[in-house]
Amino acid sequence: MRNSILVRSIAAVSGIVMLASVAACGDNTTASTDASAKSDTKTEAVSGSFSGAGASSQQAAVEAWIAGFQGTNPDAKVAYNPSGSGAGVSTFLTGATAWAGSDAALSDDEVEQSKKVCASGNAFDIPVYISPIAVVFNLQGVSGKGKTLNMDAETIAKIFDGKITKWNDNAIKSQNPKVDLPDLDITVVHRSDKSGTTKNFLSYVKDAAGDAWSYDLGENWPNEVGQGAKGTSGVISTVQQADGTIGYADASQAGNLGTVAVKVGDGYVPFSAEAAAKVVDSSPLDDSAKGDNRVVVKLDHNTTEKGAYPIVLVSYDIACPAYKDANTAKFVKSWLSYVTSDEGQQTAASAAGSAPMSDTMRQKIAKSIDAIETK
Repeated sequence: MRNSILVRSIAAVSGIVMLASVAACGDNTTASTDASAKSDTKTEAVSGSFSGAGASSQQAAVEAWIAGFQGTNPDAKVAYNPSGSGAGVSTFLTGATAWAGSDAALSDDEVEQSKKVCASGNAFDIPVYISPIAVVFNLQGVSGKGKTLNMDAETIAKIFDGKITKWNDNAIKSQNPKVDLPDLDITVVHRSDKSGTTKNFLSYVKDAAGDAWSYDLGENWPNEVGQGAKGTSGVISTVQQADGTIGYADASQAGNLGTVAVKVGDGYVPFSAEAAAKVVDSSPLDDSAKGDNRVVVKLDHNTTEKGAYPIVLVSYDIACPAYKDANTAKFVKSWLSYVTSDEGQQTAASAAGSAPMSDTMRQKIAKSIDAIETK
């Protein structure tokens, strides 16, 4: 079922009318922030046309969410353009969409810019989609669905920095002694667009690989190694096309490619939703995130917990606490309530193999959603 969702064309998703005004309004009534509020509280049905844009990693989940949401809101038309995290946030900050999806939390500058778009206060980000990032590779005779190669963080860093250039390099061979690795050049494939997936992947590399990775963290690829491809689908397609390639992408789209089992403690852990959830649940929130109602996870990439997979993507939805149009505010509150509910999280898990959020995380998120003004 997952594959059938993934192959739907982007054009079909974005062909619906994509226009929802989010300009400033004057109603600043304070909403309740009852700590016992839950994000799956039933909300009043909404109608109208609404759009979002952003993280391509969320595409399969968002398509499933739209179907589920419209099942109980048949008069609502919802569209999502998987244009990439950076493009989605930029579009949201112009006021052209009701919400944005992003694989990276808002920067301080973006929080400040959002004050010109939101009716009052600043935009906030809440986790909606948790998924492992797979290091995918195409290597004839070695790769294939369910097949893995063992690598530690330093090896991954050196490959993506062009310091390890052959598949039979001793750094890879020593961790995979039973695998017949070819004397073949490694071709790195990375995102060419501004990408939260890139930032999440490199955040792991920077935290776990030590001196092997010297670049500053950001959403743009930092070196000239390999070749770029746009979007998650672009990376996967490029890796699929040539022998010897390696890249990174949301694990839901790994398909028949080989993947890397990452060294954690004394063992190697392949990706799975359960392994990703272990890292998120044990990670603290980032108290340095400026602005009200924000829930930003500070991932522990150096975990040694058995069975935890540390290369994790936490994808956020970004919204305003107040909108010019009351119907848009009503939609956003209802949409976020649904996608973060137990039903919404299970829907995403079935469609995209993501990890459902814990009840503890959902209760934190509920306070932010409840703060959205709808009158």
